[in-house]
Amino acid sequence: MLEIQSPYHQGRRAVLKAGVLSVAGLNLATQQRLIADGTAKKNDKSVILIWLDGGPSQLESYDPKPEAPSEFRGPFGTISTNVPGIQFSELMQQQAKFADKMCIIRSMRHGTGDHFAAAHWMLTGRFGATTASKGIRYPSLGSCISKLKGANRPGLPAYVGLPSAESVYLYPGYMGASYLGGEHDPFAVNNESRYLHHSYNTKIEAPPCFKAPVGLDQSRATDRSNLLALLDRLRRDVDNTGVMDVMDAHHQSAMSLVFGGAAIDAFDISKEAPEVAERYGKNPWGQYTLMARRLVEAGVTFVTVDMPHWDHHSQLVEGHAPNMRAMDQCVGALMTDLVDRGLLDQVMVIVMGEFGRTPRINQGQAGIPIPGRDHWGDAFSVMLAGGGLQQGVVVGATSSRAEYPVEREVAPHDLFATVYRALEIDPTTHFLDFSGRPVSLVDKAEGISEIL
Repeated sequence: MLEIQSPYHQGRRAVLKAGVLSVAGLNLATQQRLIADGTAKKNDKSVILIWLDGGPSQLESYDPKPEAPSEFRGPFGTISTNVPGIQFSELMQQQAKFADKMCIIRSMRHGTGDHFAAAHWMLTGRFGATTASKGIRYPSLGSCISKLKGANRPGLPAYVGLPSAESVYLYPGYMGASYLGGEHDPFAVNNESRYLHHSYNTKIEAPPCFKAPVGLDQSRATDRSNLLALLDRLRRDVDNTGVMDVMDAHHQSAMSLVFGGAAIDAFDISKEAPEVAERYGKNPWGQYTLMARRLVEAGVTFVTVDMPHWDHHSQLVEGHAPNMRAMDQCVGALMTDLVDRGLLDQVMVIVMGEFGRTPRINQGQAGIPIPGRDHWGDAFSVMLAGGGLQQGVVVGATSSRAEYPVEREVAPHDLFATVYRALEIDPTTHFLDFSGRPVSLVDKAEGISEIL
């Protein structure tokens, strides 16, 4: 990476890295200030969110119905997990080995089949967007945790999206910070190659911003350095409060964190043993899940892994099933590593999409193979593991055909309150929205008592 030596700065910004005056640096600068003044609470727990954009089927994953009629049961069988009485779809061979480490919520419900409304609800804990009005209204889970906790360890950003946090083709969409400010949006690892299916042949590398700028000659670098020096002098001339000195310290530290050795090392999956990389799968989903494990192990607090392309209104066998198998391999490998490395109590894994799929298999679409399942927000599943939660637990139950909850209905705010409490964040904490109105993290702060 090109380093620009600035003669004006005597130690404060002695070294500027070209092209790095970015949102990522400002993110860390703000987080560091929050930590420094005691606003951000520090503990070392972290979260990996596996986001299944488009909506996975509950019947082909965590809530199979082997006794249901075939038009509900679907074409796949059921397997026993390592917990007596808990069964998964046969597509979940790897995760079945770790059911004793998981909390399976089978009775999630928000009641909408609108992709945008459902994604907003599941990622922010609140209703806010619709197909007719897609904008984010409230900050995401990751953004709130970023603001309140910061990074777990110097050297990494607090919130990372792999390859780029998204929801329903929106970047960062409902993964974003809304009124918390852009400094708490996720750090996008690769905006040039994103929304990747597991079948794509894409080389997974460290963030492009870590690479040295191409074509920046020394004269341009000097001009940039001189311009920055002039701006700094002007700003200091009008600043008599000491604010600029504080801003300098945090900003320089932030730059060195994002582009220092710790960050570069954490993003470098080539340092993993070949057999470990093979276990995750040599595809974008697997390699980014492996990167997520490296990031939380190094000190990132919240990581999303984008696993899109789940909206199968047809092709249940040809499309949905291969997705399930690929996701299962990734999560199984992640669970293996977290258990083997003694990290499971410190790292919470969440696997979810915006909603489930219709219990009854549809009649297909013109020219597209059948069967398939449509959108369903009245009953779907979420998997949680680690982070100090209870293990080997199933929360709630759905009807014999997975149509609606019959035990312990769970809403998005219940899920969010549970995550916040597990991370020792007070769910009643509030921030001011765009209108200046105080809004708490969630409306109901109790959480799911069975797993806390």
